[in-house]
Amino acid sequence: MIWPGAVLPLAGLMAWLAGALLSAGAMLWIWRHGERGRPDRIGLMTASAASAVWCALGASLGSEHGATVIAAVARNLALLATIFSLFAADGRSNSLKPVRPVLVALVLVQLLQPVVLLVGSPAGTANHGDLAAFEARALIDMLVAIGALMLLHNLYAGAASSLRPVLRWTGMALTGIFAYDLNLHTLAYLGGAMPRALADLRGLFAGAMAVLFALGMNAAGPRVQFSPSRAVTFRTLSLLLIGGYLAGMALVTKSLALIGGDVARASQAVFVVAAVIVAGLALPSPRLRAWLRVTATKHLFQHRYDYRQEWLRFTRTIGHSTTGGASLEERVVKALADITESPAGLLLTPNEQAQLELTARWNWPTIAVPAVAFEFALSGLLEQHNLVLALDEARAGIDHHGEAGCVPGWLMEADDAWALVPLIHFDRLVGVIVLARPRNPRQLDWEDFDLLRVAGHQLASYLAEQAGQQALMDASRFDEFNRRMAFVMHDIKNLVSQLSLLAANAEKHADNPAFRADMLVTLRNSADKLSALLARLGRYGSGQVAALGEIELVELGRTIATRFAGVHPVMLTREVPVRIMGNREALEQALIHLVQNAIDASDPASPVFLDISADGLSGSIEVVDSGKGMSPEFVRTGLYKPFVSSKAGGFGIGAFEARELVRAMGGRITVESREGLGTRFAIALPLAEAVRLLGAGEANFSASQEVA
Repeated sequence: MIWPGAVLPLAGLMAWLAGALLSAGAMLWIWRHGERGRPDRIGLMTASAASAVWCALGASLGSEHGATVIAAVARNLALLATIFSLFAADGRSNSLKPVRPVLVALVLVQLLQPVVLLVGSPAGTANHGDLAAFEARALIDMLVAIGALMLLHNLYAGAASSLRPVLRWTGMALTGIFAYDLNLHTLAYLGGAMPRALADLRGLFAGAMAVLFALGMNAAGPRVQFSPSRAVTFRTLSLLLIGGYLAGMALVTKSLALIGGDVARASQAVFVVAAVIVAGLALPSPRLRAWLRVTATKHLFQHRYDYRQEWLRFTRTIGHSTTGGASLEERVVKALADITESPAGLLLTPNEQAQLELTARWNWPTIAVPAVAFEFALSGLLEQHNLVLALDEARAGIDHHGEAGCVPGWLMEADDAWALVPLIHFDRLVGVIVLARPRNPRQLDWEDFDLLRVAGHQLASYLAEQAGQQALMDASRFDEFNRRMAFVMHDIKNLVSQLSLLAANAEKHADNPAFRADMLVTLRNSADKLSALLARLGRYGSGQVAALGEIELVELGRTIATRFAGVHPVMLTREVPVRIMGNREALEQALIHLVQNAIDASDPASPVFLDISADGLSGSIEVVDSGKGMSPEFVRTGLYKPFVSSKAGGFGIGAFEARELVRAMGGRITVESREGLGTRFAIALPLAEAVRLLGAGEANFSASQEVA
């Protein structure tokens, strides 16, 4: 039976024996399979053999026996010789002058170990001479380890590319050996005695490092690369930071204990509480985590991004809708923002005039975006040059293609706006994404530009595919609608014919003149109404209206207000006399649609306003309400889509028909809406005077051409 007190000695014995076997096996492997031309071959064979002897002596005689110490000295001298051979093999013979004195000094310091060993026993005792000898030996080993680590750092930092594969495994093993020795002897010096557990594991660790020597000496060994994933690297770094934090806490607490008395205990308690509070505030901080991630990426990896991980996350975000039912537009913004760790973003898409309008927001409800976010000039530059625009450069006056003067003021004033990424599909601008500044601010570099540009192309293809699918669905719905309307038009046409025939017969056969007159009026009115309806249905969707004429907008606005007087308050806020060119019936129908929608979205006591004005060559009439408002997504994807309605039971063609009627008259309709604030529709049509002047100019030009 093994008693608990014997477990540690037995474990130490097994560790020393394992180290001896591993070191001996590594020596034989290097001798038989190692590359013959390697400059470090002889040194590593000698060091592995010395390590095997040292571990065997440690298992049989103990780690602090004189013979074991001398074997350790021999191993360290062989390792120092290996470092010197690597310096010489790298073509640094001319620069070995500053290295030789350091190596000579380290060798001399290491040779002091046997001398000090004769002064006193290795373990700390009550004898001051023995304790001084133990501390001197610990200092010697610490100095040798520090000097060797400095040489290894300089060796790897200045190594040529041809020597890097050689140093990859050999340098890793040498660094591990001397780093372990440095920590072990530092703890021994501070504690006044050798840590038993770490001392017993020293042989096993040396054997493991000898295996790395053998791996590096194999012809295929240098090509084996250890490439941990970024997730593993970041988690390992986090564990190291936490371990360093705890070690620092223990060191400070132990140092405070040296004061003694109640002051020491109070200081320890205060320090522990303060350290816990600082850790509780710092560790959950997103800014701190972002800083650590950027710093680790900058110093540990060749590239800023883990492209495999970024691609997997990108496709997962686009392909899977979240539980909140985020639209494709919102997922597009999130997919791009995740790449740069931006906390928010906007998607802007071009309208018919190539002006960019807000389509979707992601985590950015505070920024105020005007109805026309960008003018066509900036859209053209982004499309032409596929330019990823760093807004900090634009604010600093840096101009690459003339874009600095085109960036709108609202975006320049938004300090948290960071970058503009164009979405290009077949050389056509599909949209622009505005990214918010990351929690850990930094400057965009070439790798950011390349990745964002490629991701923008991919996102543009997704948006273009969705637009194509939506167009096919609309065409299918219109086809069904048109087929149904054909039957309706046929029936109405028959009804009109019958009513017309009835009216004609009534004129001939009715006996009562009064009855005949009333019947004729009624029938003719019905026929006129049905004929007008038939005409409207006949031109539905054709993009045509009847003849154009002058329309007084103020008079038309009063007519609309009177029409809804008994239903809902409709007021004119401005009555500037404006005469435009259009079709009164079509314009009135469009306004009825818009006013009715405004009434449906408003409270019963909240009036709808009509604002009439003139701007340049156009006259405008605006329908303004303070109702529920519409989201940017609905304005972009649902407002003008037939059969898509935000009202229960709505048919969804009112806004679409209003837009088509206005377009057919040569005008345009725009909308600006905010959820919870209200909506503003604006219909702009050319002024009648401007149309007459343009027509006269064209007539004069034609006459002059005929005379010529």
